[in-house]
Amino acid sequence: MTDLGVLTGRVAAAPISWGVCEVPGWGTVLPPERVLAGIRGCGLRATELGPPGWLPAEPARLRRALGGLTLVAGFLAVPLQHGPSAATAAARRTVTALAGAGASLLVLAAGTGTDGYDGRPTLDAAGWRALVDGAHAVAELAARHGLHAVLHPHVGTLIESPAEIDAFLAHSDLGLCLDTGHVLVGGGDPVALVQQHRDRIHHVHLKDADRTVAAGVRAGRLTYPRAVASGLYRPLGDGDVDIAAIVTGLERAGYRGWYVLEQDTALPAAAGTADTVEAAARSAERGVETSLRHLGMIAHTQIRTP
Repeated sequence: MTDLGVLTGRVAAAPISWGVCEVPGWGTVLPPERVLAGIRGCGLRATELGPPGWLPAEPARLRRALGGLTLVAGFLAVPLQHGPSAATAAARRTVTALAGAGASLLVLAAGTGTDGYDGRPTLDAAGWRALVDGAHAVAELAARHGLHAVLHPHVGTLIESPAEIDAFLAHSDLGLCLDTGHVLVGGGDPVALVQQHRDRIHHVHLKDADRTVAAGVRAGRLTYPRAVASGLYRPLGDGDVDIAAIVTGLERAGYRGWYVLEQDTALPAAAGTADTVEAAARSAERGVETSLRHLGMIAHTQIRTP
């Protein structure tokens, strides 16, 4: 097990690192017991929820399914631009499940209302106001259930680019989930985002990413699933994101929240053999272990103990 030093107890996993994704046709979705065993096998004791329907929504069943893992948060893409009533209706089941299983965070993305993360509408001023109102309504719903909502800038959603992030922060007091990979793919600099908005970062998804593949997504040469399959995301330390600068910058600024290891992965389609799928799952686990070693190195060499 990797010694994470001052970060011990603040690093969690995400099922997407094992290919568990809500996008239709993404690839083979492993059963929860296989993924959760893999998380424990990597030495982690906390996880995010995974997509709606993958784990039970009923709190008691969800707690049993987690098998002792701490549930940190859950990601949910909601078409916030449809306004408060529609947004809260879309979020209610996930909020209830998270709260009932002891999570503390709802990670909210401004979904387009369509499947996947390729193509998105352009909002006018009224649509933008509705989006912000929808986000605030979901945050209020989450707060009534004891959850803190954060906005996740995400590829293929309505808040993706640096300008969209800045606009949202100017019109809302919600905090951010900094996803280091999605910020890069969206054309931003995650290190600069930490420097400019460190007080607004309340949750972190750590990804490393290939800058060239990311440029292909922005230019429309690659769909998001194809980019992931082409190696868009890498274990920490193997890509073009300065993970050390991000983590040390946050720690020096007083961040004491979670770091979620989240390298989006797609496993072979269901037509593959069980052995092929299992080999891919083990490969994903080796990537998580590589990321943990890199994070441990940063913790021990670049972060001073408070």
